[in-house]
Amino acid sequence: MNVPLTQRQRILSIDILRGAIMLIMALDHVRDFFHIHAWDDSPTNLLTTTPLLFFTRWITHFCAPVFVFLSGISAFLAGQKRTKKEQSIFLIKRGLWLVLVELVVMALILTFNPLYNLFVLQVIWAIGCSMIILSLLARTSMTVIILTGCVLFFGHNILDYVTLPKEGVASVLWTVFFTTPQHFFNIAENRKIFDVYAILPWTGAMLLGYAFGTYYRSSIDAGFRKKVLLSSGIFLVASFIVLRYINLYGDPSHWSQQKDGVYTFLSFLNTTKYPPSLLYFSMTIGPALILLAFIEQVQNKFSNMLMVYGRVPFFYYILHFFLIHVICVIFFYATGHGSKDIVDPNSPFFFRPVHFGYDLGMVYLIWLFVITVLYWPCKWFNKYKATHTQWWLSYV
Repeated sequence: MNVPLTQRQRILSIDILRGAIMLIMALDHVRDFFHIHAWDDSPTNLLTTTPLLFFTRWITHFCAPVFVFLSGISAFLAGQKRTKKEQSIFLIKRGLWLVLVELVVMALILTFNPLYNLFVLQVIWAIGCSMIILSLLARTSMTVIILTGCVLFFGHNILDYVTLPKEGVASVLWTVFFTTPQHFFNIAENRKIFDVYAILPWTGAMLLGYAFGTYYRSSIDAGFRKKVLLSSGIFLVASFIVLRYINLYGDPSHWSQQKDGVYTFLSFLNTTKYPPSLLYFSMTIGPALILLAFIEQVQNKFSNMLMVYGRVPFFYYILHFFLIHVICVIFFYATGHGSKDIVDPNSPFFFRPVHFGYDLGMVYLIWLFVITVLYWPCKWFNKYKATHTQWWLSYV
């Protein structure tokens, strides 16, 4: 007999999945800082990549979509005891806070440039802007949120077939909100914005996550929730396979026959993240929903370890980037580089020249070191949050 889960039990599966993607996320960021070809080639370039290098990048594709989707679920759960007005105010405050963190804190941690010559708009920016949009929709109805989310999630690739403005204010707006393929904007002399995440496709993922949060209410039967998660996940995976095979809609980058079956398969998986395509979302969020359906009752040493990271994602996110960059500085000097090498005009990060780094084996070793070291500060902060009630903790 299935019975409704308590709120604490319901959150466990979300924390487990979030913890897993936080650990995988660090692998990609360690690769950015330490792989020898991170800045002069793409790990998904089928002409030069290897299956292991491709997989190292591909597995991290799951992180941002699932993180944003789970942020939507968490936003719904956090608003259960608030009125629509209170929820809207909280979401807009948190969204603005995240945008500020991206521009002030993350820009410094990523670049180590105290002059702020470069602002990098990544996932925190996308989540913050999406929360601001969600704060407005939260004053309407769940029907409006679902319809808006579906249009953005399933329909934004229609723009692949539309001729958009290539200059002027309209071009900037389309780029920022929908189509950025990792674009640099000059905002002043020697000062740029590196726009990595187009806002509205990610907003679509958050809105649907917010809608899925309704299935985690205490009144919902666990068996019914599992069926919804499983059927939705299977639908997205099947949609990915069918649409990808047809090669007509859902991703601007089509797959093609390669030199052998392995690389043809890699081409099939090589969907577009910047901006995120429908097939990219389906390929990543679909399996995540299936996994959520099966881990709701899981509780063991490994899942408990994952929850330590999953309960403090914001804290972990900032800390892991800082630690990775500090380690990079240590390796920078240890390999004979000096002050003249700190700034490389072809690299956005200080202390990370383009021609610097190691093979994949070293990247994996550094990654394991980073996630292991971060376990204890995450465990401490998780305990601190559980035993303190300061207002600012709801924003961290």
